[in-house]
Amino acid sequence: MKANKRKFGAADRGLLPEGRLTGPMPWVLAIMMFLTVLAAAAGLGLGNAARGLDSEIGNRITVQIVEANPDFREAQARIAASELQKLAGVQSVRRLSAEEMKELLEPWLGEGGLEADLPVPVIIDAELTADAYGRLDVIRAAVREVAPSARVDDNAQWLAPLAKLIDALELLAGGLVVLMVGATAATVVLAARAALDTHRGTIEVLHLMGATDVQVARLFQRRIALDALFGGVVGLVAGSLVLLVIGNRVGALGSELLGSAGLPLFSWLVLIALPVAGVVLATLVARTTILRALGKLL
Repeated sequence: MKANKRKFGAADRGLLPEGRLTGPMPWVLAIMMFLTVLAAAAGLGLGNAARGLDSEIGNRITVQIVEANPDFREAQARIAASELQKLAGVQSVRRLSAEEMKELLEPWLGEGGLEADLPVPVIIDAELTADAYGRLDVIRAAVREVAPSARVDDNAQWLAPLAKLIDALELLAGGLVVLMVGATAATVVLAARAALDTHRGTIEVLHLMGATDVQVARLFQRRIALDALFGGVVGLVAGSLVLLVIGNRVGALGSELLGSAGLPLFSWLVLIALPVAGVVLATLVARTTILRALGKLL
């Protein structure tokens, strides 16, 4: 006859002498979660920066009127802007003001550098449709025909290396997250096996009392889940503090590109979900490891 299955409650959980949050495992998991949060935040921030760069640059071109004679420069700037507005597929045309040019050149020329007799080019920003962007050579030829001193720059082309770098760093951040998940799973496996070896005698007593492998595994996985929850919360809090400090430093720089790498609400929700995912992962890995190990003991 088979022995009746017995339910194990809080009193039976006391058969496992290890207290909660003792040993290095919770702190190792906290370090793992801390690094995972930072890597995930880097990936999410780089993704936001890539989307912001694409939306800001998109199908934009910049027309520079490089002419030493101020009268000729002004005349060509006006006719170039007028010609752009006439071309099909040009959504908007905007000439940068003197104040904007001053802000752009001041870091290079210093304060008051524009007051010298320098031939500052006129810059015209134009946004194109996708079809017009595909006919960029035609637009460039039309502008050069009416304004010989004009130089038409494709913003996306000279920013392409930066976009590729951001994509590569985003993939690297994703790879680091995957590696940290694997390292966390390996840590749980080692902790589960160590717990089984430590409490082998207790497990034999539980089996004699009628406990099944599933019930024994539940006792261990509960403790591992609590350790994972503690480590996940500690890692999330520490990682969030670091991200907030970095965000304040980046905001002080006033860079639009770096500012676009900030984390919106959805990204923070993803980061908050990481400890929950870590607890689920630790529980499943611990359960699988313990059940396999118990099966080999019998």
